[in-house]
Order: sequence, then C-alpha cells, then structure tokens
Amino acid sequence: MKLPKLDNPERYQGLYVFDFGDHAGVGFTAEEAAELLDSKRYKEGKVYKIQRAFPDGRMELRAVPAARFQLEAGMIFYAPDEATARRDFKRLVNLAVRSSPPCRAKGELARYAQDKFAVVLIYPAERDEEVSAWLLDGDYRTAGPAEGGIGVVERYYRDQPEILETQQFFGASETVSRTGRELLGSVALAVQR
Repeated sequence: MKLPKLDNPERYQGLYVFDFGDHAGVGFTAEEAAELLDSKRYKEGKVYKIQRAFPDGRMELRAVPAARFQLEAGMIFYAPDEATARRDFKRLVNLAVRSSPPCRAKGELARYAQDKFAVVLIYPAERDEEVSAWLLDGDYRTAGPAEGGIGVVERYYRDQPEILETQQFFGASETVSRTGRELLGSVALAVQR
C-alpha cells in the first residue's frame, strides 16, 4: 500500500486509511470508513487507524477488522441502589453537556432487579479508546464496580433490564463526515482532508 506524502501529518492522527486495493486514501473518519465497507463496491476494502503521525511523515497504523465497525461496545457502571444510580446517571449527562463525547452514544439508567441498578453507556465499538479517554478526562467516577466491552453490551441486550431513563449523546467532531454521493465521489483522492 503506497501512501501519499502529507502536509502536517499530525492532523491525521485518529483518522483512517482506506486501502481500496488499487489505491489508498488517507483521512477518512470512522463513519466514512464504515459507510464504504457497507457499500457493495468497497466491502472488501481494508481499514487502518492512524494511531500516531510524525512530523517527518511516518505514520503508525493499526489494522481495523471490518466487522468492528458494525459492533457496539459499552460500559456498565453498577450501583447498590436507585438513588446512587440516578446520581451517577445525572453526572454522566452533565459530563456530556460540559464536554461532548467523541462520538454519538446512548446512556441508560437500568434496573436489573429490585436492588440492582446500573448506568449504561453504549457507543460504536471502534470508538472505544476515545470514549474511555473522554470519561477519564471528564473525571467520571462511580462508587460501584464497572465493566466494559462488546460482550458486556451483548449481554445487556440479552438480559433486557427495565430502562428507567435514556439519553442520546451527540458527539463532538472536529471533522465532519461525508455521506452518500459526496463520500463516494471522493474515493479516488489520495488525501481526503
């Protein structure tokens, strides 16, 4: 895979390289990469996340399996009682108001049983690192145990707890994702942004 020389390569950190087979494009967002993989024409493409970019033009890439773009990951923060869970949920909502998460996400306050409550945060699996960093940067803490990952979300859906409250969070993005014709019309470009 031959990559183009980039001006200011550091600004591409966190974006994606899409290998179309006959050429590659640098600077796609996660949402754009997912849409390309969903298309019939580019479903066999390979995607790499730009982990680090250096001033001399070198980039550290991490391969991202196509299936990862179709999965949800999440974190479940357990609470010993409803009052504690409601406070934890309110803190999560307040964090999202103060500082938007890095991507679209869903927050839920759930009751598993009479004495088991949880705050649940669900988001695209490919954005796991960024969401974790957002929670750490926002100093989000709870008193009870927590668990996270793809399997946690799958189990949560299977368990079907009672949803007491739900909140949609809209992600802050410095890079606007293109869709449809605009995205497909730009795939021949080596540098996307």
